[in-house]
Amino acid sequence: MKLTNEDVVEILRLLDASPFNELHVETSQFKLSLRRGDGQWTRTSEVMSKPKLAGVTALQAPPETARATPPQEPGLRHGLIDVRTPLPGTFYRAPQPGAAPFVEIGSRVEEHTVVCIVETMKLMNSIHAGARGTIREICRENGQFTEQETVLMRIEPERP
Repeated sequence: MKLTNEDVVEILRLLDASPFNELHVETSQFKLSLRRGDGQWTRTSEVMSKPKLAGVTALQAPPETARATPPQEPGLRHGLIDVRTPLPGTFYRAPQPGAAPFVEIGSRVEEHTVVCIVETMKLMNSIHAGARGTIREICRENGQFTEQETVLMRIEPERP
């Protein structure tokens, strides 16, 4: 079993949202223990065999320079509001294959309008517009993998 950095990020996100304070995982390749203390997780791990080392290095956070997609500028861009994914996963514009997309360029949205879904570890996560306005850009292709905090769409905010 190989764990990717995205798998570990998702596991930690789920743990942060849970009431649990410890996690212990043991496979033939490695042992992993996570403990929550002072609001942070600490890790102890043991490699069971040297050739399997790649499975353990995936448990470490990637260096900033190793990111495949550099973080994009935050906030407003040319007066547009970024709609970002809070977690890594596969971006889908429609609720199911063959269905109409949630939104198109030019669609008017409210703060709670679902604009797309991001699939992470077989869970479909609804992404909301977060602002009232009009969709002006769709920045990802349907079915494309996205990193955490990737800009998915841009909204022109409604003027009061």
